[in-house]
This record gives sequence, C-alpha cells and structure tokens, in this order.
Amino acid sequence: MADPTPSAAPPLAVCRLGAHDAARLRRLNALFADAFGDTETYLAQPPDPAWVQQTLANPQVIALVAERGDDVVGGLVAYELPKLERRRSEVYLYDLAVAEAHRRQGIATRLIDALRAIARERGAWVVYVQADHGDDPAIALYTSLGVREDVMHFDLPLN
Repeated sequence: MADPTPSAAPPLAVCRLGAHDAARLRRLNALFADAFGDTETYLAQPPDPAWVQQTLANPQVIALVAERGDDVVGGLVAYELPKLERRRSEVYLYDLAVAEAHRRQGIATRLIDALRAIARERGAWVVYVQADHGDDPAIALYTSLGVREDVMHFDLPLN
C-alpha cells in the first residue's frame, strides 16, 4: 500500500562555492540566465575551467548557492571591495536569484543572511545591493532587510 502522505522536499542547504565547484557554478549561471531572461550574458561564453577555479578560489569573490538535493534553487554572487579611507571593506551583492517555483519561501533571505555572516567574518562594514526601478519584489526584500538610499548608476564605456 502506498504511503498517502507526500514525501517531504529535501532540506535547503546554503553553501559557498569553492575552486572545484565548476559544475555548481554552471547550474547557478543557468538559474541566473532563466531568472533574469539573459541567456547571452550568463550562458553564451562560459569562462574556461582555469578562470573558474582561479576566480572561485579568490576569497573576495563570494558565490553562494541554495540547493535542495542536487538542484540549485537559488544563489548569489557578491564581491568584497577593500577600501582606502579606513581599514575595512564593503561587500557588493551583484546577482541574486531564486528559481520561480521556489520563491516566497525565504530562500533569498537565507542567502543574504549567509552573505552577511561571511562579510562579518571578513571584516566588512556593510553589504550593499542595487535594485532596478520596477523590480518590486527585490525592492520589498531589500527594504525589509536594510536602509534604502536613492542613487544613480552609470556605466562608463572603456573606449
């Protein structure tokens, strides 16, 4: 006789990617491509294995994944920026996404909490993030976790 209760989903695990996590990074980039609708940026020209290993080994590059079993259901990438006005650093949360089927379950908050713990361990004084106008879910999340500053962002071409 079949068990009438559905099996529980595997527990959520949040972990930091290291130098030998190229396969997990590929799954994270696929998640970003899907969540952001940007296949060109995240999948068209994947970095070579040496670049991935070197970059993930850099302690100032923070890549976290949220996994249920073998599935990457969320993740973020952040960068620690050493400062010169004081002996401290800031952490810039650059990319954050959760797979659509797993949203509204606290996964993004768990990832940000893990990032904040790493930032504290590294001696950073703040984690900061940008949100696009109209991205109401992201704005609501970040507002619930921090203090909003209205700033302007400019991309300066290298030509």
